[in-house]
Amino acid sequence: MAKIAIVYHSQFGHTKRQAEAVHRGAAGVDSAEAILYTVKEATERMDELDETDAIIFGCPTYMGNVSAGMKAFQEDAAKKWFADAWKDKIAGAFTNSSSFSGDKMNTLTSLMVFAMQQGMIFVSLGMKPAENLPESMKEIVGPGPDAHNRVGSYIGPMASSFEVKPDAGSPSVGDIETAELYGKRVAEITLRLKHN
Repeated sequence: MAKIAIVYHSQFGHTKRQAEAVHRGAAGVDSAEAILYTVKEATERMDELDETDAIIFGCPTYMGNVSAGMKAFQEDAAKKWFADAWKDKIAGAFTNSSSFSGDKMNTLTSLMVFAMQQGMIFVSLGMKPAENLPESMKEIVGPGPDAHNRVGSYIGPMASSFEVKPDAGSPSVGDIETAELYGKRVAEITLRLKHN
């Protein structure tokens, strides 16, 4: 059995939808248990994260970087660095912003560096742009809202919510499915490494 934690911050609900999809993907893997934590819950129950095999971090991109809620969690988790408590755990990351770019790459890089500083082993998205709709890459408009990895990220899932409310279906189906597939990938890799 592998235990995977998803630790996320969401201000308006878009990143929560993405986190729930990552959770579904991880929980759907045989012999995997997935637990969803807000950054507030994770901060209050930080020692529970020591008992996991993997932690996937997610937050919105605000002003080109991690949200303040995630940053506060990271700073509180410095105590885990001193103890090497998360060393050699599997890690992953995802983010959302209100546009196609929004400098989301910087947020994923920041989350990845945080994981690296903790001594964790980071899992990439492992998916080509428009993986499920490759022909859309040959069109002037590019991949649409049903495409997996439509933004073309490799570090982790990037979702785009624009100015559409979460209860109206934002982020898009393709972005949500990408997050779910990523949760599955992290869980499968965690199990593979755990059993070797």
